[in-house]
Amino acid sequence: MRSVASRLPLHAVHQELGAVFAAPCGWDLPFSYGDPEAEYRAARTAAGLVDHSHVEVLEATGRDRVAFLQGMLTNDLKALAPGQGCRAAFLDAHGKVQALLTVLILEDRLLLVLDGGSAEKTLQALDRFLISEKVSFRNVSAEKVLFLVAGPKAPAVVERLTGAPPPPAPWAHAERRVGEVLVRVIAGDGETGEAEAWLYAPSAGAQALWAAALAAGRPDGLRPVGVTALDVLRLETGVPWYGHDVDETVLLPEIPLEPYVSYTKGCYIGQEVVARIKYRGHVNRSLTGLSFDGDRVPGHGAPVEADGRGVGHVTSAARSFALGRPIALAYVRREYLEPGTVLTVKADDRALTARVTALPFYRRAVP
Repeated sequence: MRSVASRLPLHAVHQELGAVFAAPCGWDLPFSYGDPEAEYRAARTAAGLVDHSHVEVLEATGRDRVAFLQGMLTNDLKALAPGQGCRAAFLDAHGKVQALLTVLILEDRLLLVLDGGSAEKTLQALDRFLISEKVSFRNVSAEKVLFLVAGPKAPAVVERLTGAPPPPAPWAHAERRVGEVLVRVIAGDGETGEAEAWLYAPSAGAQALWAAALAAGRPDGLRPVGVTALDVLRLETGVPWYGHDVDETVLLPEIPLEPYVSYTKGCYIGQEVVARIKYRGHVNRSLTGLSFDGDRVPGHGAPVEADGRGVGHVTSAARSFALGRPIALAYVRREYLEPGTVLTVKADDRALTARVTALPFYRRAVP
């Protein structure tokens, strides 16, 4: 029996905006609002608004919350003050990725924002490590909404919406008020390659906040952006998504890991493997970019070959609006990672010519 997909709190609002829905990951998500390329152009040249409310959030409270998570996660939480944040990963003892997340430090709690539907699995794993530490975890995913404002005009939109620009440092955050809604404004970093701000708010304020954000962005050409355009934006930027490009079989050093790791913080689960690979070894494969001629976009899992021998597989692919050709993220053996290396990707009954391409495919021009 087919399970029913979960719906965003603003599902009906997205319907009214003309959204076309799909449910590839158990959520009915707006894949487009009728014109994915126009949505993409808005995010690249003006501003786009994305409903990311399917993303999960865990809340950690208790006096030992920072010390406990310092020994669990790959980045240095003790170096952060309230109002700051960072990216991090949760690994197993073999250095394989159990979750990718963003950590936000508040005065009385931590928020763990998780990709790829991994909240309950992470919650159960963390609970197994708790012995006598004073830490409590709670899944607050159903109590919040999370919107992304992205594009060159995103700071101006957020300032018009909340009365102040986003915090200046990546993953810094501050509480603001939009009408009657308390909103935590978070300075994003990297998913689209453009200026970004996240709006985290109680689900009861979802409709009012979404409407206010659309109104605030109207003078700058803001448009709602669906998953199709967002997927192109993040692929061009070379950002892997957990559940698509990263899972429990992936060693952290096999992906672009610098935003996730501190090499000076001391021990955490999987630290020995990550450090050994960095200082004394290498991985046998890495996530890299592939670009293609023609119009055929390979599917998830498409084999990558060199001289008839399997050397990797595609994890995500789409047609790049910036480059006018298909691009992909793929795991490729290290012998074939030199940019420009010609490989073959099998797409059903066709063999596609692919060239290894350094990430990111797209880089924002600095004024």
